Amino acid sequence: MSRILAIAWKDARVRFSNRAELLFFLILPVVFTVILGGGAIGGNPNPDPGVPMVAVDEDQSPRSAELLGALLESEAVRLEVLPRTEAERDFEDQSAAALLVVPLGFEERLASGQPAEVELRVIPNDIDSLAVEQAVRSAAASAGRALAVAYGSLAEAERMRPFTAEAERQAYFEAGLRQAQDLIAAAPTRLMVSEPALQEAEAGGFDATALASAGQLITWVFIPLLGTSGLFAYERLRGTLRRLITTPTTSATYLLGTITGQLALSIVQMTLLVGFAALVMKLSWGSSPLALAVVLLSFALAAVALGTMLGTFIKTESQASGLSILLGMAMALLGGCWYPIELFPQVARTAARILPTNWAMQGLTDLTTRGQGLIGILPEAGVLLGFAIVFFVVGVWRFRYE
Repeated sequence: MSRILAIAWKDARVRFSNRAELLFFLILPVVFTVILGGGAIGGNPNPDPGVPMVAVDEDQSPRSAELLGALLESEAVRLEVLPRTEAERDFEDQSAAALLVVPLGFEERLASGQPAEVELRVIPNDIDSLAVEQAVRSAAASAGRALAVAYGSLAEAERMRPFTAEAERQAYFEAGLRQAQDLIAAAPTRLMVSEPALQEAEAGGFDATALASAGQLITWVFIPLLGTSGLFAYERLRGTLRRLITTPTTSATYLLGTITGQLALSIVQMTLLVGFAALVMKLSWGSSPLALAVVLLSFALAAVALGTMLGTFIKTESQASGLSILLGMAMALLGGCWYPIELFPQVARTAARILPTNWAMQGLTDLTTRGQGLIGILPEAGVLLGFAIVFFVVGVWRFRYE
């Protein structure tokens, strides 16, 4: 045991002999967690939803009010109706991402059966513009349903029996419009959405803080553990590994000492990052500390095992450093640590299941967002332990002194 601890302590000193290691150990994880979490130091449990936009109602008619009312109910945008001067000022200051103007004569054109146009201005090259445009189209379609039904009814009535006077035609249209509006308002719900019970009563679907905290923890713990391969290259190039093995220290003791040291450092790092997210970002890691510990330990074992296996293939420290960063970043990105995995194509989501980062992210998401406990994360932990066994077997089989 004393030899194992001595080797672990030696590796820790070698690893932190370069002060830049602190960047990967704590500084970069914290910085990226804050940035990707929306900069919400102290947490933001009730973010204001929707893209901010302003509107000007120059028509002041029931039809324009119907259009703006549909936008007010939209979850995609956060609408504020203002006088034109104030609305244009907010748009020019980029306090609002879009400006909608409903011109005078909007209802009159609709009533005459002509297309009615609105003016929509968006900030150039703003990714929110697509969401705004879609919300306006959806609101226009929703507000125009009653009109479409009324005009359809009017056209059918004229086909069957032409109206004798314009007043009769207009009265029929208005009666049909009122009836269509009443029927649409009274229409039963045809889509029912059920969501799983979450740990937090009102914890919605996507949580940027949970994604950033869990994803950055996995990323920046994974990269140094892959860097375990550099320790083997360091020892081989300097000949210290061969000299060490000539002592009463066996290869099994050496491997166990190296793995134990890196695993212990990763546990310290994960503890610090979990504490930062809980205390500063106000993130709940779930109701089961044991489940959290099982996921993190399983992930750390899989990562250090992969680093051990890589150490039997690479030749130099520079190779180990470059490969650790390249593989770590790529596997974290493809595993859903930087962006929600649901945004990826189906083929990418399927392929991601061969990555330990994906299973670790899924386990942490089960805890932070889906309210799962120990039983719920056992499949992910089991897969991660399976990765660890495979990587360790290959690494030990290929282990060489030179």
